[in-house]
Amino acid sequence: MSTTRTVLVVGGGATGNAAVVLLRRAGIGVDLVEAKDDWNATAGSGITLQGNALRVLRELGVWERVQESGYGFDSVGIAAPDGTVLHVAHDVRTGGDDLPATIGMQRPHLQQILIDAVRASGARVRLGCRVESFVQDADGVTARFTDGTENRYDLVIAADGMGSTTRAAIGITAEPEPTGMAIWRVAAPRPPALTRTDLAYGGPAYIAGYCPTGEDTIYAYVVEANRDRASIPADRYADEMRALASAYGGFWPEITATITDPAKVNYTWFDRLLVEGSWHRGRIVLAGDAAHCCPPTLAQGAALSLEDAWVLTGMLAAADSWDDALLQAYYERRITRVGPVVEASVQIGRWQLDGVRDADVPGLMGRTMTMLRELP
Repeated sequence: MSTTRTVLVVGGGATGNAAVVLLRRAGIGVDLVEAKDDWNATAGSGITLQGNALRVLRELGVWERVQESGYGFDSVGIAAPDGTVLHVAHDVRTGGDDLPATIGMQRPHLQQILIDAVRASGARVRLGCRVESFVQDADGVTARFTDGTENRYDLVIAADGMGSTTRAAIGITAEPEPTGMAIWRVAAPRPPALTRTDLAYGGPAYIAGYCPTGEDTIYAYVVEANRDRASIPADRYADEMRALASAYGGFWPEITATITDPAKVNYTWFDRLLVEGSWHRGRIVLAGDAAHCCPPTLAQGAALSLEDAWVLTGMLAAADSWDDALLQAYYERRITRVGPVVEASVQIGRWQLDGVRDADVPGLMGRTMTMLRELP
C-alpha cells in the first residue's frame, strides 16, 4: 500500500492513541487532533485492563511499561458487605495464557505511556484544537480546524469518545442512554494485604469494590442508583462517597479514612451506546466509545476500544482500497463481538436494579470472558 496515504485521528484517548501508533507502524501518515490542551494526561483515577486489552497493548510495544506501572492479578473475590469473602473466582485470561487475567493501573499512567508512544511514532499532534467541519468526496475528506487551518485526508477515524461530535456531524443519530446506575471513584493508598479486586454486593450501594493499581495505590468505587448531578455539589463528593463506603467492612474502613478530598472523587453515570448498521459514513469511521460504550460491570470498555483500533488499522494496512466495503467489513467483524459484551454489561446492572436474586451473573460473566479469549 502507498505510504502517501494519510489519516486524521480525532481524539487522543486510548483508542485514538493506539490507532496512531499502529497506523504509523504501517507507514501511513497520521495527524492526531485532541481538543484538550493537556492531552487528558491527568484525568481519571484508575482503570482495570483485562487480558484482551493487554494483548493490544503488547502489539503497541508498551506492554513492559504497562506491566511495570500497574498491578497484575488473576482472581476476583465476592464479598459480603461486612467484608467476609464468600468466594474467590479465577479469572479467564482473555489475552492468552502468557498475559495476566487483569492489570489495574492509574489511568493517567496509562495515558502517559500511550502519549509517549504516539510522540515516538512521528505522528503530527495538535492539542487544544477541534475539527470545525468536514467536506467529503469519493476520494477523501477535507477537515477544517478551529484554528482556521484545513487539511485533506484519505480517511478520518473518529475516536472522540462517548459524546463524539464527529458521530453527530456525519449524521449518526445514536446517543448514549443512562442505564440507571452511577459510580463514585477515588484513588487511594493500597493496604499491603490487598492484592486483587473484591466486589461486595448489597448494603447501601449495589456494588462496593476496589482494584490494586500499583505497589502503593488502588482505586475504589461504589455503585448506586444514578442521581441528578446538579443535586450533588462538587465540594460534597468526598462526603457522599465516604457515607456510602463506611457501611462496608474488610479493607473498607482503611480505604474510607482516606476519602477526604472532594477534588479526587469522580462521579459518573453508567451509559449504554451501540451504533448499529454501520460505523462509517463515506470515509469517516467511528472507533471506541464513539461507536459503543457500556457499564464497567465486565471491565471491558477500554479493552473493546483498543481492539477496535487494532482491528481497523490492521484492515487498513492490508487493503489496497479504502472503500465502503472495507469499512462495512470492519463494522461486521466488530459488532458480533462488541454487541454481546455491551448487552451482558447492561444485563448485569439491570438484574441488580430489578432485585433479581437468582440471576446467573457468574455464568454470564464466564461465557462472555470465554468468548473474548478468541482473537478479535
